[in-house]
Amino acid sequence: MRIAVLSRNPKLYSTRRLVEAGRAKGHEVEVIDTMHCYMDITRAKPSVRYKGKALPKFDAVIPRIGASVTFYGTSVVRQFEMMGTYSINESVAISRSRDKLRSLQLLSRKGIGMPRTGFANHPDRIDDLIKNVGGAPVVIKLLEGTQGIGVVLADTAKAAEAIIEAFMGIGANILVQEYIKEAGGADIRCLVVGGKVIAAMKRQAAPGEFRSNLHRGGSASIVRLSPAERKTAVDAAKTMGLNMAGVDILRSNSGPVVMEVNSSPGLEGIESATGKDVAGMIITHLESMATKKTSTKTRGQG
Repeated sequence: MRIAVLSRNPKLYSTRRLVEAGRAKGHEVEVIDTMHCYMDITRAKPSVRYKGKALPKFDAVIPRIGASVTFYGTSVVRQFEMMGTYSINESVAISRSRDKLRSLQLLSRKGIGMPRTGFANHPDRIDDLIKNVGGAPVVIKLLEGTQGIGVVLADTAKAAEAIIEAFMGIGANILVQEYIKEAGGADIRCLVVGGKVIAAMKRQAAPGEFRSNLHRGGSASIVRLSPAERKTAVDAAKTMGLNMAGVDILRSNSGPVVMEVNSSPGLEGIESATGKDVAGMIITHLESMATKKTSTKTRGQG
């Protein structure tokens, strides 16, 4: 197969591993900088141009679209889709998962466990917003934040009110969520591919920190999932429409709750913690799905 990995940096661990895994299985794999693509949108033959030339036909594409370039990145993925290329994550699913508020609303509609969440533009009474999620301490999140940036834990109602007022004062969109104290500063990252959890790790926040992101000094270890946690992760990815997703779960007194569903999960932490060839498993799934799409198209033409 000819596979394109859409990534801004070929030196990133996840990008390198996907390229290595694809080539190890005999595929032709090319890294393409998403932001240097441009689209030729025509009625007869849509194409993606790159470095002055139309890109050749790819059998499959793996989008590694950063949050800061979601709009343009998903447009490029959509153009590949129009050309008949199989994308492990479709453009609409990536956009859906990147909208934190929409994601939570979709999870809520499907009855998937999640922290109680409040959202408002100009609440008449901020204290009521805080009370509605169970009162302090609360977690306050910027809708546009990633990797733990823009996430604040407010220990008291007064502190929460001050933080919310400050964010609203600069026109930022925020979520207010209940704080799952019993999680103890730990969460579980589940890597879901093709409707199955292929790897999972526990991330523990550094001392004095409540955010468990590895980018913020958290540590990772292998973890055994309960059936409920495994089902929650799979259901969350399915709700977003993602064939590949990193689903972050907290262990609460009421069962597993989903914090986030990531369409471009990093591979370094989870491969290191579990010792699994996650990149290889992603390529294996890609092989089966791209082949299935090709055979379906052939039958349709017959």
